[in-house]
Amino acid sequence: MPSDSESSSNSASDDESTSSSSVTKQTETKPLEKEEAEGESVISNKTFSELGINEELCSACTALGWTNATAIQSKSLPLTLAGRDVIGLAETGSGKTGSFALPILQNLMANPQRLYACVLAPTRELAFQIHEVFQGLGQHVGAKSICVVGGVDMMSQAIALANKPHIIVATPGRLVDHLENTKGFNLRQLKYLVMDEADRMLSMDFEEELNKILAEIPDSTSGRRTMLFSATMTSKVEKLQRASLSDPVRVEVSTKFQTPEKLLQQYLFIPAKYKDCYLSYIMNEFSGQSMLVFASTCNNAQRLTLLLRNLGFQAVCLHGQMSQPKRLGALTKFKSGSRDILICTDVASRGLDIPSVDIVINFDLPSNGKDYIHRVGRTARAGRSGRAIAMVTQYDVEVYQRLEVLLGTKLPAFEAEESTVLVFLERVSEAQRLATREMKELMASSSNHKNGKKRGKHSDDGEEGKMRGEARSSYSGGSSGKGGGYHNQRGGGNAKKKHKQKR
Repeated sequence: MPSDSESSSNSASDDESTSSSSVTKQTETKPLEKEEAEGESVISNKTFSELGINEELCSACTALGWTNATAIQSKSLPLTLAGRDVIGLAETGSGKTGSFALPILQNLMANPQRLYACVLAPTRELAFQIHEVFQGLGQHVGAKSICVVGGVDMMSQAIALANKPHIIVATPGRLVDHLENTKGFNLRQLKYLVMDEADRMLSMDFEEELNKILAEIPDSTSGRRTMLFSATMTSKVEKLQRASLSDPVRVEVSTKFQTPEKLLQQYLFIPAKYKDCYLSYIMNEFSGQSMLVFASTCNNAQRLTLLLRNLGFQAVCLHGQMSQPKRLGALTKFKSGSRDILICTDVASRGLDIPSVDIVINFDLPSNGKDYIHRVGRTARAGRSGRAIAMVTQYDVEVYQRLEVLLGTKLPAFEAEESTVLVFLERVSEAQRLATREMKELMASSSNHKNGKKRGKHSDDGEEGKMRGEARSSYSGGSSGKGGGYHNQRGGGNAKKKHKQKR
C-alpha cells in the first residue's frame, strides 16, 4: 500500500457534527431507494471482478475460497464502491462482512489513510470474526486492522491504537472507553463507519454508546460514508438510519430457506422446570449418535456441558467466552469422535467447520425463526438422514408458532412419557447441583485472575456480559422447580425480586 496521508482536521465543525449525529435526533429524509432480491439463493452468479473489485482484492478473495459473490454482495458492492450509503437487510451467513470489507479496502488502496474505517459489532465473537476477514483480505494489500473488545487489557489495546491501524473492529462499549480514556486517540478523520447486526446492537441497549461514537466522528457532510447491516428493519434501526446515513439505498435480500429432504423435524412440548430432565432423557435415548445442542447464551452452554458430564455423557462446549485455541480444541475433539455431544451458541458456531451430525437439539429456541434453518442444516447433509428436535416450554409458544409459519408446516411431536422421563429426575437434580457449584468455582477463578480489578460498565460486551451476569445470579431454571431462567422463560418471579433487593 502507498505511504499514508492524513486528511486535514475538521475540528471547526465538531459542534455541528455532534448535534446532527445523535441517534435520538430524527430528520426528514427522502424515500429510500430499494434494491430487492426476493427468493434468491445465497450465492449469486456474479464474480467479484464483474462487480468492480480490483485484481489484488479478487486474488485475496480467491485465497479465502470466495469464488462468486453472495446475493447481498452482488447487490451492494456496486453501490458502496460508488460511494453511496447503504442499508443492507440480510440474514446471518449471507456474506455481509464481504459486502463492507471489500469496498472499504478498495477505497483505502486508492486513498491511503490511518484510522480510515471503524466497524461496530454487538458481541466480541462477531467482532473477532469480522477482524479475521479484514486480516485475511488486508494482508494482500498491506492494510492493518485491530480488534477492540471488552475482556482484553485496555493498555495493550491503547498501544495498538497508538500505532494507528487502518481499520478498527470494535464493540461499542469498549470503543467508547478508549475515546474517553485513551490519550491521543480520536476518530475525527474517519472515512467509513459500519454498524453490523444493528438490530441486535440496539436491542442490547447500546444506544447511548452509539450516540457518543457518532458525536466523535465526522458527519456525512464531511465525506464520511456509512453502511448499516441488519437482519430486520425495526423502529430503532430506522431511527439510527435517519441519524447516521445520508440518502441511503436499501438493499434487501430474502434468500430461499430450505431444510434438507431427509430431515425429520419434531417438537417436544414440556414444562420448563423439567427441561434439563427431558434433555437428559433424549441424550440417553440416542446414546452413541453425534448430537449438536444449541443454547441461547454462553452461560447456559457451559452449564449444560457440566450437567451432562456429571451424568456421564461425553459432552464438550463451544461459546464466545472461550479463547480461540480452546474453541478449536473443543471442535477437534468433536470431529475426532472422542466427544459425541457438542453444545454451542449460535454466534460461536458461525464460520466454523462443524461436521454433519445425526441429531440437532434446540434446547433454547432462537428468537429469530430463520436462525433455526441455519441450525438444523448441520444435520441430514449430502443425502444422509437426520433428526432435529425443538424443545418447547410454556414460555416458547409464541416463538414456536412463528417458526411453524416460517416452515409452512406443523411439526410432528416427539413422543416421551413424562413418567419415564422423571425417572431421571433425582440424578439430574444432583448433576444440576454439581454443575452450579462448578460454575461458581469458574467465576471465582476468573475473578481472582482479574486480581479483583473493577470492571467498567461496558467492559463485558454482548454474550460475555450475559454469561457473567447469569453466572453471578446462578441458574434458576431446569428441573429445580423455579421456572425458566432465559430471556423467553420468565417464571422465577420470586427469585428475580430477591435478586433486585440484594442489589
